[in-house]
Amino acid sequence: MSQSKEEKKHFYLRHNDALMKSTKLSMKAKQSILLSKAENTVNAYESDWDDFVDWCNYQKVSYFPATPETIVNYINDLADYAKANTIARRISAISENYNASGSRENPCMSPLVKQALRGIRRLKGTFQQGKAPILLDDIEDILECMDTIDIPKIQKLRDKAILLVGFMGAFRRSEIAALTVENLKFSSQGLEIFIASSKADQEGQGAIVAIPSLQGSPLDAVRALKKWLTASGITSGPVFRGFTKSMSLRKTAISDKSIAEIVKKYTSLIGLDPSMYGAHSLRHGFATTAASYGVEERNIMRQTRHHSVNMVRRYINEANKFVDNPISTIFEKRFR
Repeated sequence: MSQSKEEKKHFYLRHNDALMKSTKLSMKAKQSILLSKAENTVNAYESDWDDFVDWCNYQKVSYFPATPETIVNYINDLADYAKANTIARRISAISENYNASGSRENPCMSPLVKQALRGIRRLKGTFQQGKAPILLDDIEDILECMDTIDIPKIQKLRDKAILLVGFMGAFRRSEIAALTVENLKFSSQGLEIFIASSKADQEGQGAIVAIPSLQGSPLDAVRALKKWLTASGITSGPVFRGFTKSMSLRKTAISDKSIAEIVKKYTSLIGLDPSMYGAHSLRHGFATTAASYGVEERNIMRQTRHHSVNMVRRYINEANKFVDNPISTIFEKRFR
């Protein structure tokens, strides 16, 4: 007898094996218990379980059975972007599924997991407000503004390359700062950038991010990077570097904090509140922009290198919050 999809991934809430094998309950009683959770609730639990399974597969650890340490590592990765309430709901779904499996060991019930959850709640509270995204229109406004400000041309070339490469590559600020010439591979189609290691790459396998050339567009990140490298004379080592007071180029890489300051500087110049923006605004902005243009989840994730769909769906929801908004629907019908 072939296994169902749920059985293969150990999702037991839809077909509770432990319950169905019970010899002390009638079939009618079993069915009433199975119907105790609404279909939408089961679907939500399944989505949460899938996210946990995907994370475990990427980390090459077991999700069934899972250890309390695996659960703690998972929720701490979630804490990078998810609200405390979302994390608690995710743990609830995992715990419910373990209970439904009939397993004697539910890792979510471990004191270690409970302590970790309390720590996350204290750290994050119940609401998380991240940095606002810099959207494609904002990038265009910034590039126009750059032509009007009085700073050295070499600095403009560097800052333009940082902003465009950071946005198009959906890079974290640490990844931008760590780029070296040896990581770059130019071709007729564009640019491939090898990321040796990053926050999400726990095993240090690395990843390649492709940025196509946009011939004739002021948003061409590949052309902007080439112009910076040519003007700076950098042929090896760190791609993005700071300047001395006399505007000589330093030999060391720019700091990730400097990346954030550059973002704040240019968002301020186009009339945005700099306190709302940071280096992550480039990565956030790419994902939100891509979502608003209807780019598929898997293609967004390929560029951003997210390993969980949860964060990408958050960007999609953010991008679509005015699409099919009930207020718009009401007033369109009212005045039609």
